[in-house]
Amino acid sequence: MEPYFVLLAVLGVTVLIAAVLPRLVDGLPISLPMVVVVVGMAVFALPIGLEAPRPGLETRSAERLTEFVVIVSLMGAGLKLRRPVGWRSWATTWRLLGITMPLTVVAIALLGQAALGLPLATAILLGAVLAPTDPVLASDVQLAGPGQDEGADAGGVGEGDFDIDEHAGDEVRFSLTSEAGLNDGLAFPITNLAIAIAAGGSWFVPWVVDDVILKLTVGVVAGLVLGRVIGGAAFAPRSRLALAETGQGFVALGATLAVYGITEIAHGYGFLAVFIAAVVIRRSEVDHDYQALMHDFAETLERLASLLFLLLLGGAVVDGALRGLTWAGLSVGLVIVVVVRPLAGWIGLIGDRHDGPTRAAIAFFGIRGMGTIYYLAHAVNEELFPRAAEVWAVAVLTILVSVVVHGVTATPVLARLDRRRSARVAAPT
Repeated sequence: MEPYFVLLAVLGVTVLIAAVLPRLVDGLPISLPMVVVVVGMAVFALPIGLEAPRPGLETRSAERLTEFVVIVSLMGAGLKLRRPVGWRSWATTWRLLGITMPLTVVAIALLGQAALGLPLATAILLGAVLAPTDPVLASDVQLAGPGQDEGADAGGVGEGDFDIDEHAGDEVRFSLTSEAGLNDGLAFPITNLAIAIAAGGSWFVPWVVDDVILKLTVGVVAGLVLGRVIGGAAFAPRSRLALAETGQGFVALGATLAVYGITEIAHGYGFLAVFIAAVVIRRSEVDHDYQALMHDFAETLERLASLLFLLLLGGAVVDGALRGLTWAGLSVGLVIVVVVRPLAGWIGLIGDRHDGPTRAAIAFFGIRGMGTIYYLAHAVNEELFPRAAEVWAVAVLTILVSVVVHGVTATPVLARLDRRRSARVAAPT
């Protein structure tokens, strides 16, 4: 059998399964990524001529596939956020970015050195790729899209009058959505730090100036400017050139590619720019029907590409992706998901105004996924890292653990928080 046609058939059947699966498992502790990874493992284990990707050997293809899925996901995530940006209304997000993520990077890097004996550059790389919350696989714990039940992310509230306690259940979704969108702004500089150390030489000043100050600044400015330009073009009043009047959702893809490409050409972080631009576009006309059309198109593209990724991930697992895994690496992967992120999240949220269950859920659901593969593939394409095969194995294992643990727990935990929120709102004052 021709492997290409077999893969098309498998992908087509998987898409059909993905279309009906949410209705079949509604309310059950099962997520779509869990099912698709298992399907990938089963299919690639059969003697039908399919060859799975090999982490460490096909890194350029892995980098490009995951890059596309992540930027489309970032556009979709940004379009979900209708809450005004501010220190108070986004307070939990700033805590996750400023405290939780750096703590996570340091803890994972220390684990890499202490438990695995990794060199400094490789240990930092391990921390950089496994610290960010993934904007793709975290969709089960993210906000609904425009035009759906957006709950706590409601528009029409300002920075000073946002009732932060009334919407505990949705605050989890909001915090994780915004964190997943913005934490790439930290993951990229730290990944580049690992690359700079691995390359040797005098790296500190060039890293600070170029990878931290310059690229972050360009990414933020490009996102704000291009988001405003595209938002203005989309919702220009009484204009035949208004993009919203076309009724075409693929404008979301055009905006994503344009912002990402222009920002990268300008030597900035394209991931960060795409998310910021999406937030700006959403805020330009918060309740316009066209927002839902753009979001739905971006989400459809994201799901199709992520299904292919998850199938290939399952295939890689049965074809040797975990071959470099040791018992110490297995322990590190488990500890990252069930100890490091929850503990770092809890520390970062000390003093936060939300109650204990809400803070615990936000701290726990730091899902690892496609972004991890992208950053790792990007780094090993740029520089030679000692024991990279072991890092690949630990990364793939951590993603699998996250898919299972968070997939099983997301539905019941968020359902319980939603019931608490509904009861609080309905209670007489």
